[in-house]
Amino acid sequence: MASRLNPYLSFDGDARRAFEFYQEVFGGTLALHTFGESGMSGTPQADQIMHAMLETPGGYTLMGADTPPGMTYTRAGGFSVSLSGDDDEALRGYWEKLSADGTVAVPLAKQMWGDVFGMCTDRFGVPWMVNIVQTQS
Repeated sequence: MASRLNPYLSFDGDARRAFEFYQEVFGGTLALHTFGESGMSGTPQADQIMHAMLETPGGYTLMGADTPPGMTYTRAGGFSVSLSGDDDEALRGYWEKLSADGTVAVPLAKQMWGDVFGMCTDRFGVPWMVNIVQTQS
């Protein structure tokens, strides 16, 4: 198996809702495993997500989890999940869904380097960058 790099997102009890949302945005197959399934049934965290993995038809893989019991949730800073490519329709569709009920830092618009680019933070606090490569004519 070849190595791959993909984001692993941390949540404070809302990983299930976040990953169900990402499945609505990107489509694909979602696997959710709870702390209860891993031997923590009967605890307050039993229904929280120990591991989530979304594999999309477009080849994206997102993984993540709720903060494990006994650990303090800390929102990671200094990163964004970046989507880029030349499929204008698909990327604009992702942008619309990800930015809905979120915060737009840079509106999706043509930039000085020639591509269409935007930055937003989705409703779950995850920052996204979308870059739509413009073909040279």
